[in-house]
Amino acid sequence: MSETKPPPISNRYDFVFLFDVRNGNPNGDPDAGNMPRMDPETGHGLVTDVAIKRKIRNYVAMARGDAPGYDIYMRDGAVLNVQHRKAYGALGIEPDTIKKKAPKERAQELTRWMCDNFFDIRAFGAVMSTEVNAGQVRGPIQVTFAESIDPIVPMEVSITRSSVTNEADALKNDRTMGRKHIVPYGLYRAHGFVNARLANDPTKGTGFSEADLALVWEALGMMFDHDRAAARGEMTARELIVFRHESDLGNAPAHKLLERVTVRRAGGEGSPRGFGNYVVAIDETGLPSGVTIERKI
Repeated sequence: MSETKPPPISNRYDFVFLFDVRNGNPNGDPDAGNMPRMDPETGHGLVTDVAIKRKIRNYVAMARGDAPGYDIYMRDGAVLNVQHRKAYGALGIEPDTIKKKAPKERAQELTRWMCDNFFDIRAFGAVMSTEVNAGQVRGPIQVTFAESIDPIVPMEVSITRSSVTNEADALKNDRTMGRKHIVPYGLYRAHGFVNARLANDPTKGTGFSEADLALVWEALGMMFDHDRAAARGEMTARELIVFRHESDLGNAPAHKLLERVTVRRAGGEGSPRGFGNYVVAIDETGLPSGVTIERKI
């Protein structure tokens, strides 16, 4: 990154993120034949935090490309030890041939270099203590599982393949049958937390800045537009409601702020089939001192 790095964030943030899916599979479970993830007791749909962060990473990679400081550590198929060796090479450090790590007095330099050059390490943290050790760091951003507002009813749809792989299959006139799983409609809610102390701590902070945070807000609003696939149908970011604290420690408990955002059915019978079937409300009365609300979407 440039030597004139922007200062790390100095405010805590908590946020509610709402997105929906229509006729798609927002997050298949490989242990269940790639069916949409569900809570087996309530029937509510689930999307993992890992899936959400993957889409943020993919958007940043597209939006920033090869810009210094915006490399992505957890790329699809990345070899992590190779990523760590970039830090060793840039700092001129030779790893111990037996312990595969840097001298103790230079270990912090390696971790700092990784934070400065990889966006997702600055944002989400990383455990880099593999064979080629680059330390570990906690990231300031955490995202919860997303859960659907109402129970979902996944559908299994049969499909056929009209083309074949080789000439022998063509002679058999063999049309392979397959299946795909979709959610006709689901509105999902996730919560997120931005801990400024994990960004601005003088020794252990990742250096995550306001510019980095603005890029996260941008990614949450735009990432589904660049993640279209036959399996995911229409996925749309609907609301991003951010509670900003004046201090880095925060001015109110997160759960009390997040509970101010309510999502309810707009009325009518039957299963919801669109965002218009819901009403999103924010209780702004008696907001704690030092807390402001921003609607990013």
